[in-house]
Amino acid sequence: MKFLLLASYPESLLSFRGPLLDALLAQGHNVHVGAPELRLGSPIAQKLEARGLQIHSIPMQRTGTNPLTDLVTLLHLHRLMRQIHPDCVLGYTIKPVIYGSLAAWLASVPNRFALITGLGYSFQGQGNDADERALLRSLVQWLYGLALNHSHKVFFQNPDDQALFRMQQILSPTVPSFVVNGSGVDIDEYTPAPLPPTPRFLMIARLLADKGVREYVAAARLVRARHPEALFSLVGWIDENPSAIARAELDAWQAEGVIRYLGKLDDVRPIIADCNVYVLPSYREGTPRTVLEAMAMGRAIITTDAPGCRETVIDGDNGFLVPVKAVSELAAVMMRLVEDPDLAARMGRRSRLIAEEKYDVRRVNAVMLREMGIR
Repeated sequence: MKFLLLASYPESLLSFRGPLLDALLAQGHNVHVGAPELRLGSPIAQKLEARGLQIHSIPMQRTGTNPLTDLVTLLHLHRLMRQIHPDCVLGYTIKPVIYGSLAAWLASVPNRFALITGLGYSFQGQGNDADERALLRSLVQWLYGLALNHSHKVFFQNPDDQALFRMQQILSPTVPSFVVNGSGVDIDEYTPAPLPPTPRFLMIARLLADKGVREYVAAARLVRARHPEALFSLVGWIDENPSAIARAELDAWQAEGVIRYLGKLDDVRPIIADCNVYVLPSYREGTPRTVLEAMAMGRAIITTDAPGCRETVIDGDNGFLVPVKAVSELAAVMMRLVEDPDLAARMGRRSRLIAEEKYDVRRVNAVMLREMGIR
């Protein structure tokens, strides 16, 4: 069987879908991958080819809204599928889902699947640009509906997103859908590590307002006023997104000393090992992969009672859930874990068990392959 996987980030093919690709290759399938800027000879292309994958560079602007540029993407994908004749196409993230699904339908690909890994900027209706987001959301919903209703099955990473697509009739009642437990995590690669002796918090995310970066910094400021020994680390990068944190604001936080900013890391395991508590105050997720990685390494989790995030935490068991944008509540549970380090350790042990039982990537991928009819 020829299988084509489409992504918007070349690196995510390995970091998020590597085990799925390995599972397909192990079954003897001919596996193709497509993403923007996947140039022959580049480090990521070499890594993908070394695994036995066939690579294709796709002209795609991940965050752009130019219709002509997107039409070029659609036509390129259609031409690619007519050339390689895949038996199965799976796209994930917005543009690979929309234009990959439409191209697969136009090319008469027999098995067309989509994976909704989160709803992104346009579905966040809050903030000063709410009107702009509402207009963009209407366009994205229309395109999603056009594309997904030509799919054979749509995968979601949390039940809230699935319910939203059904309620707003983005997804037709005739198209099957299925909720999977996120992207999973390799529990053999992310293993428990001893906790540091002093209170250390960590957030890993693209530096977007919608990820709750400002709430994390504001809560850190409150906690450090009472517990100056507490350390708050931030890992990530400034993204091409309307809600991106400005570099000047990030520099001001560092100059103030409220956070330690470490940039983008290729391997996050050492910095997770260097924290007691992992924090993600996001407004909405699919299922946050960084939370799963921290859980697998035995860390207590603080996240929001928001779609995708709430799936990872049993409140009071392996961490705490706080309302979206609730800085005082976030700071309060942070201080509770600073003042009771044994609680953080107990919650971390529970996180590891939940990761093993629910989020083991091998289990997640086995379910996806079964639901796609791939044995």
